[in-house]
Amino acid sequence: MSNKLNIKYTNFLDFDYVPKKNDVLAAFYVEPAPGTDIKEAAGAVASESSIGTWTDLATMKQSIWDELRARVYSIEGDVVRIAYPDVLFEAANLPQFLSSIAGNVFGMKAVENLRLLDIVLTQKFLDELNGPAFGVEGVREVLNVKDRPLVGTIVKPKLGLDPKEQAKVVYESLVGGLDLVKDDENLTHQDFSNFDERVKYSLDAVRRAEKETGEKKAYLPNVTAPTEEMLRRATLVKQEGGKYAMVDVITTGFAGVQSLRNANTGLILHAHRAMYASFARSKKHGIHMLVLSKLLRFAGVDQLHIGTVVGKMEGDRDDVLVCHEALGSSSEMKVKTYLPHQEWGNMKSVFSVASGGLHPGHTADLYKIFGKNAIFQYGGGVHGHPEGTRMGARAVRDAVECAVKGITLKEGAKSSKALEIALSKWGGA
Repeated sequence: MSNKLNIKYTNFLDFDYVPKKNDVLAAFYVEPAPGTDIKEAAGAVASESSIGTWTDLATMKQSIWDELRARVYSIEGDVVRIAYPDVLFEAANLPQFLSSIAGNVFGMKAVENLRLLDIVLTQKFLDELNGPAFGVEGVREVLNVKDRPLVGTIVKPKLGLDPKEQAKVVYESLVGGLDLVKDDENLTHQDFSNFDERVKYSLDAVRRAEKETGEKKAYLPNVTAPTEEMLRRATLVKQEGGKYAMVDVITTGFAGVQSLRNANTGLILHAHRAMYASFARSKKHGIHMLVLSKLLRFAGVDQLHIGTVVGKMEGDRDDVLVCHEALGSSSEMKVKTYLPHQEWGNMKSVFSVASGGLHPGHTADLYKIFGKNAIFQYGGGVHGHPEGTRMGARAVRDAVECAVKGITLKEGAKSSKALEIALSKWGGA
């Protein structure tokens, strides 16, 4: 006689269930495959992302079913909400977490399209994950910038400069008035730019700029590499007097990001999201940037690219703002979300980074959108200035000062030749 439990996908539906404090919550957009209804598809997602599979199991015990199954507790239109007992997860292991709720579910025949919209993690994750080492306030303390957005640039051209040529760009940018200069996402250690040499020359440029301006400055070298080499590079940066390490968090992976954070290098971690749009851009399939923002805050980055609303990169206003809010860079919760507010306890906040196709004329709008707790990065908007990098940097700094003081860019341009020229080229009010 068989003692197998007769479990169907619809057995994972429990609309009377009220999530508990030890439940991880997830919201999905679910588009069922042809011939499958929303309840069947929702149950399939809950099953595959917790303890179920496609058939009955002789090894499934009643206690496992009772204690560990995920529960679909709400379906509203095409939005499905699922509660997971947090004992399903190894909280300090974000790769395992993603393998569960964002793993095989995306390949299931029961769904035509599936998008993970939001998550809420439990106290267990707050207890076991480090979060940012510096956070917004710590970064401000390191750079001694209290009441305005930070401003930075990306070395351009993104590839091709040798270490000494790059160091000159770093110096000109910082002396012009910027706080930060970073490598581009695809610059690591190529034949034309030895990583170790680039770090040494660029940090020398930082020190010269600090001495000349009397301000704190920083260079953000891209340490992205296989984990062992990435950690070596981060250690070198610290030994050479650097303040930052930049890492391409998606291509590096959450395991690498956690390893870098857990190494306690004493460096501020700047997170570039290169490749994120391959699975986050679609409104119907993939993972929302909000989920990545929350997970990267848990993982421990201090600064994260989230979009601009203006500029060259894709980014819906609400999609960008909800990430800004989740990172803790904004105290206002203006954007409606699908799940309750994530409690962060004492975990530090993360600086939102707006970057991509920006020029000084965008600055007033950026300040209105993000407020002071953000980093505005201008690449071509600095180096494309008709009078060169230093004047481009000056135009950006003057534009930010205008925004903070509440005066128009056109008014500010009356006393800033650099800004006047920038507005003549790119526009702005």
